[in-house]
Amino acid sequence: MSASRVVIAGGSGFLGVSLANHLSGLEREVTILSRNPPPVPGPWRHVSWDARTLDAWASELDGTAGLVNLVGRTVDCVKTPDNRDEIVRSRVESTRVLGEAMRSLSTPPPTWVQMSTAHIYGDPPSLTCTEDSPYGVGLAPLVGRLWEEEFERAALSSQRRVVLRTSFVVGRDRGAGGGALDRLRPLARLGLGGRVGKGTQGMSWIHETDMNRLFERGLFDESMTGTYIASSPHPVSQTEFMRALRKAVRMPVGLPTPSWAIRIAAPLLLRTDPELALFGRYVKSRRLAEEGFEFRFPKLDRALDDLVGASSRS
Repeated sequence: MSASRVVIAGGSGFLGVSLANHLSGLEREVTILSRNPPPVPGPWRHVSWDARTLDAWASELDGTAGLVNLVGRTVDCVKTPDNRDEIVRSRVESTRVLGEAMRSLSTPPPTWVQMSTAHIYGDPPSLTCTEDSPYGVGLAPLVGRLWEEEFERAALSSQRRVVLRTSFVVGRDRGAGGGALDRLRPLARLGLGGRVGKGTQGMSWIHETDMNRLFERGLFDESMTGTYIASSPHPVSQTEFMRALRKAVRMPVGLPTPSWAIRIAAPLLLRTDPELALFGRYVKSRRLAEEGFEFRFPKLDRALDDLVGASSRS
């Protein structure tokens, strides 16, 4: 086993592929654990697992530099009882079995970086949340709490533990999708990217470059420990976000969509939860500011121009 190697559990999606490319650029070996291989080839090794059962895959962690756990069924879905159950179980059970794997190894990784969610704060209408803010109520905050509680039980006391409560990650489509931005960009180009509902709901966001740099820091910076919000220091409203996206794709028009239309269309046409569009939160990290982390893309206009502006002008 190699002390230069990092394991990404649940790394076959947009965020995992982006991180794997980033770490490979730092001359780190990367192993991705996932049910299916990433949809694009890349400089990593893929090992299959079911994210629930302790098996031969556990040996992939032995002697490695660190683990990043991204496992979790997408919340971009209709919240049927089965989907709700799977959203929770996928996160809790995968974290639990990773903890079981740690206890089976002679040389477990010294660092475990655990993804969590900024949804843990719920949907306060105007309050900007930091790491110290109280948790919200509802399914998403419950999922966040259960996820983090299982992580605390699963991780070894000897491991440096980092939790990243992640907001909306904006990134490029590299064949594994570009995250939620893939849904919003076509709407903006068609002139449909206007105000949704009141438009005042918070859209906290982070550029994939800064997200990857936070994962990197969590893995290799010994001073980083505990829970952090992973989000730009400049959250915006939904109206402001879509205005910036329309500017990036050079579409001057953005038709508004009333709340009632979203509640009808989201589950029927987009097969997703209308609350993802109608509710939101403003979050930013007190701890990263205190520790001097400098974002490459702190402002939304520059972030979106980097991601979609060039392609929209080509």
